[in-house]
Amino acid sequence: MYTILQFIIDSGFDWLAEQDPKALILAASAIGAGITMVARIGTAIGQGYAAGKAAEASAMNPKTIRQTTFVMLLGQAVTETSGIFSLVIALILLYTNPLFNVSGVGIVLICSTLGAAIAMIAGFGPGVGQGYAAGQAIEAISYRSHMQGSIIRTMLLGQAIGQTTGIYALIVALILLYANPLL
Repeated sequence: MYTILQFIIDSGFDWLAEQDPKALILAASAIGAGITMVARIGTAIGQGYAAGKAAEASAMNPKTIRQTTFVMLLGQAVTETSGIFSLVIALILLYTNPLFNVSGVGIVLICSTLGAAIAMIAGFGPGVGQGYAAGQAIEAISYRSHMQGSIIRTMLLGQAIGQTTGIYALIVALILLYANPLL
């Protein structure tokens, strides 16, 4: 029995088969570049959280404004790394997608392009987590400014470990684009 879903799938694959594979790879690259930017939401949330905690800490203990501002900026800089990874993959997809000049099965190249982009969504988590760590460090410094060095070291260590998810996503995206085992 031929269902509507089977018809749509068959028609979609027929339409894809009729298209120029290079045009489809470029289209997938454009869509992929947009998808990679989803990870920027996590970075924005994390940085906003750190900034909010800095404002709160400054109001609670005005004597620590300098320290809380320093920790906020440091924490936000680390939080930005996931967003930078996503931006790198988006720029690769837009300007130098290495899959464009590869001969092979078009659908694998298209899916590899989109897969690289989707992998970068994993950068959402580190952005939020690193911002949370920065916010908590800022709050701690407002209470115990004399422990700033210890608090910053702990924050940076936690943020570094939290970044591993973003690094894994970057590695998977780069493998799909440059050393694709599926081709």
